[in-house]
Amino acid sequence: MAQSRAYKKRMNFVYGMGAAIVIIGALFKIQHFSIGFLTGGLMLTIGLVVEAGVFAISAFDTPEEDLDWSKVYPELADGLSSEDDEKKLGVNGLLAQKLDNLLSEAKIDAGLMESLGTSMKNFQGAAEGLSSASETISATNKYNEQMSMASAQMESLNGLYKIQVDNTNHQTELNAAVVENTEKLKEQMESLAQNLSSLNGVYGGMLSAMTNK
Repeated sequence: MAQSRAYKKRMNFVYGMGAAIVIIGALFKIQHFSIGFLTGGLMLTIGLVVEAGVFAISAFDTPEEDLDWSKVYPELADGLSSEDDEKKLGVNGLLAQKLDNLLSEAKIDAGLMESLGTSMKNFQGAAEGLSSASETISATNKYNEQMSMASAQMESLNGLYKIQVDNTNHQTELNAAVVENTEKLKEQMESLAQNLSSLNGVYGGMLSAMTNK
């Protein structure tokens, strides 16, 4: 009896996990979800393969014994279904019934599926939002680097302009000094010419006086 109960627990776990994987695969396919390499088609394929494995395992499941309770409680004889009708259900009918019971016990309905789909869409949108935010931060960092480079270039250009202005001012001062010196030289040359003229006059007078003697 203990082994039979443990076996039933294991089979119940297999049926439950198999049904969950099938549902998730169908959800990915219907909602067109895609997380990395897990696309809707791939998840649906995995779900169907798992479902096929569950069917294969169920083929070796030992059928439960049908006790004839009418022998103990004769009043139940009319309410019991015939043995032939039970055999018509087959393995597929039993698995479908077990799957429905598992879904009902786990309270998995259309509302839960819709909520799960919405949550997965929100998660996908948040992931895309994080990607966009990362790209924005990267672009901002590049913009700041370019602004820093531009600022440095402007400072260098201002320095060169200041040097050019200083050189121009110095050159203007030199030109003014040259002009001033030229004027002074002109005045001195004129004075020298006058002095030479006067000296010639003196020499001429002295020469005339000596000649007259």
